[in-house]
Amino acid sequence: MDTTSGAVNHHADHPDFAGVTGLIAGLVMLIGRGRVARLAADLASVSDGVHLVDIGCGPGTAAREAARRGARVTGVDPAAVMLRLARALSNDRTPITWLAGTAEDLPQPDGSATVVWSLATVHHWKDVTAGLAEARRVLAPGGRFLAIERRARRGATGLASHGWTDQQADRFVAQCRAAGFDDVRVETHTLGRRAVLAVAAVRSPRH
Repeated sequence: MDTTSGAVNHHADHPDFAGVTGLIAGLVMLIGRGRVARLAADLASVSDGVHLVDIGCGPGTAAREAARRGARVTGVDPAAVMLRLARALSNDRTPITWLAGTAEDLPQPDGSATVVWSLATVHHWKDVTAGLAEARRVLAPGGRFLAIERRARRGATGLASHGWTDQQADRFVAQCRAAGFDDVRVETHTLGRRAVLAVAAVRSPRH
């Protein structure tokens, strides 16, 4: 992951999710995602009154967890198959809006979100710099940004490389600071047999 302006991410060329293959991928994503969803909701202090924008919501596990905690949720994903699956798995009474969009082009007004998160998806962003600029744009001053990725070892290949090494997480922290976020920090959490890296930040109320 480069830190230069307009940097392309290390899995930005991953095939788009579509058709039967995309549906299968979405169903696989449901496995074991509850722990990450609960961790994210805890770290981002999700509760009543929060408007959460979930970037790369996939089949919606984390979005539904946030809604259960009282948040108004907007799930954003570029894959139509993921949005269809998310809608199918969600109760009509759940306060979630599902919208097509990307990290680099979020369908939300300026300053409209209390929390923006991206769980296991930052490594697929086409342009990290643009994605962070969009996250900051839609956050209200003092709003919280959170990104969580699986901790990957250096030199990993295939699916094992889908995540961040410690070095990639540190570079992402630097990118968050360059994008104008405050109080940026990275933490390691253990979920069952795997570790995840969580980068949290705050949109400065001064700008």
